[in-house]
Amino acid sequence: MYILLRSLLISCALVLTVAAQQKDDRNCTDHPLFTRMPDSWIHSCTQKEFDSRQFIVGTDKKETIEGKLWRINYYPQASLKIKPSEAQILRNYENAVQKIGGTIVWKGKGKETFRLTKDGKDIWVEVTAEFTGKYGLTIVERAAMRQDIVADANAFLNDLRTTGHASVYGILFDTGKSELKPESNNALEEITKLMKMEPGLKLYVVGHTDNIGGLEYNMRLSQDRAEAVVQALVRERGVDATRVKSFGNGPYAPVATNETEEGRAKNRRVELVKQ
Repeated sequence: MYILLRSLLISCALVLTVAAQQKDDRNCTDHPLFTRMPDSWIHSCTQKEFDSRQFIVGTDKKETIEGKLWRINYYPQASLKIKPSEAQILRNYENAVQKIGGTIVWKGKGKETFRLTKDGKDIWVEVTAEFTGKYGLTIVERAAMRQDIVADANAFLNDLRTTGHASVYGILFDTGKSELKPESNNALEEITKLMKMEPGLKLYVVGHTDNIGGLEYNMRLSQDRAEAVVQALVRERGVDATRVKSFGNGPYAPVATNETEEGRAKNRRVELVKQ
């Protein structure tokens, strides 16, 4: 009888142990680059096709990276008697990143920043670890945002009539460059259409930047970008050169705060201003 009772108690204990194992959030999976610490489970996660994240790259210094974002939070199993330490978690990720050719950008208490290249993609990783064995990953695969919304010629004309200027956010450049990206074609076509709709219209094409970088640099960059738009209209789309003139306004006329990436993105724009 005693042996039978003892066997039942052991069986119940095993069932409870198995039942106590926490399972991953059903909407979450590991990132393809990394496995996880043993006996851990995914408590929560976020994935976005485009977002921005500030990564620590030095003392009082951060760098904003835009692109595809993953955030994954791991918890140790409650049944785990000895939880992994901060150092153990961070060292594991250090070794994993370095094994695939990545580098450690910054190290701090319970947090590290890594950078690596995989399949030609620039990938940034932040690992945060706690003494409780919990840890989180933030991963951004750098990429430019796909412009889904481009105002049309009628919207530009309405803005010019009501406010004297119209912002064009569908004109895109790589960071620090003045060469138009192919994704700008739709917006350029709409500006061309506007000029045909209003034969007497003359415009200043004004380039604007955020405040990242020196003033002289931003003034030159904004002028070069505005001139690139003018040349694309004149040389490639047949707009009369006497009807469009470029001007670089740099960071002098922000429409949003430069303290956030969202605000800086709004400030990096081309505007059409009625002459």
